Amino acid sequence: MENQSVLQSDKWNNAASMREALPFIWEALQAKVDKMIVQIGDKSPHVAKSDGIYDDLRLDWWTSGFWPGLLWIMHDMTGKDHYKDAAWGWDEKIEQKMIQANNFHHDVGFQFLPTAVIKHKLTGDQDALRRGLAAANFLAGRFNLAGQFLRAWNQDKTGWSIVDSSMNLSILFWAAEEFADPRFEHVGKAHADTVVNRFIREDGSVNHILSFDPRSGEFLESLGGQGAGPHSSWSRGQSWALHGMANTYRYTGDVKYLHAAQRVANYFLACLPDDHVPHWDFRADESLDGLPRDTSAATCAASGLLELADALSPLEGALYQRAAERILLSLTRHYATWDQPDHEAILLAGTGNLPAGQNIDVSLIYGDYYYVEAIAKLLGWKNRIF
Repeated sequence: MENQSVLQSDKWNNAASMREALPFIWEALQAKVDKMIVQIGDKSPHVAKSDGIYDDLRLDWWTSGFWPGLLWIMHDMTGKDHYKDAAWGWDEKIEQKMIQANNFHHDVGFQFLPTAVIKHKLTGDQDALRRGLAAANFLAGRFNLAGQFLRAWNQDKTGWSIVDSSMNLSILFWAAEEFADPRFEHVGKAHADTVVNRFIREDGSVNHILSFDPRSGEFLESLGGQGAGPHSSWSRGQSWALHGMANTYRYTGDVKYLHAAQRVANYFLACLPDDHVPHWDFRADESLDGLPRDTSAATCAASGLLELADALSPLEGALYQRAAERILLSLTRHYATWDQPDHEAILLAGTGNLPAGQNIDVSLIYGDYYYVEAIAKLLGWKNRIF
């Protein structure tokens, strides 16, 4: 197995471009995911640390949809039923948590887009359709009319909103189209406008958390969140905004979201180090040589860059296409686990929450998901869910 992995890696290490390497990567990725199905089993993975073993978190945790979403993409790309079989029951299992004490919040899009929504899109399953609508209703119910934002977490943070929600908007736009109900689009566009006007700074950098007075809607302050500080530039926050605004443009056709995505993308690309994989924060005080990378920011951004490339003219889009390919080729060559057959993840060097001292230099399931999503897009995948 290890010798086979070495031979495969020679093929993409010697390739002149991502396009040349892509068939070999896809072959290796299928073998890798087949092994992950056996290794992960019924676990709901989030983090794999130095031992290479994915953990098993509760189903109302925000990352519970990414593993089945990865499997649905593999099924759609290959037509192989074992991917569908492994993914099938996840939307039902996650839904069951909704009738129990739980901690669902703004991230229901991350949980039901890659489970219920894609399941219905690919199979026509009516229960999946119902679950997707329930999640969209839940998210719309978190909208604060006075402040024009989606509330982030629960507990006492009633006025907090976070840039991560940019990615969850797709479930609102999907519901608006699927059920011919513009209310969902109204909420999605209102929050997207707040992202454009409040979260994305003039230079294309992005705030992570904004605090509003939940009664008056008055903006209060920017909070550092998972970045280095209130005015820093957390790289995964950049990728959430980039990808989320590109998605919002795809659903709405409103060019202000396209231009916002481009502004964030241009800033993101200007900040990348030589190997095209971002550090955890683009404005942290420490020397760049000592900062951890975040491969999950890289994969989400790469997938978003491919959305931008699709949205623009071939000449203008080529800039973002080539950038995405450089990121993905670097990840493939330098940050993947091809030569570690017992490792349950695809990518290394993810950073979860550095300020809290949590999950630094680990594998993250959403990093793996967006890697597969981006590779699938390069191969022509069209059944977008985010």
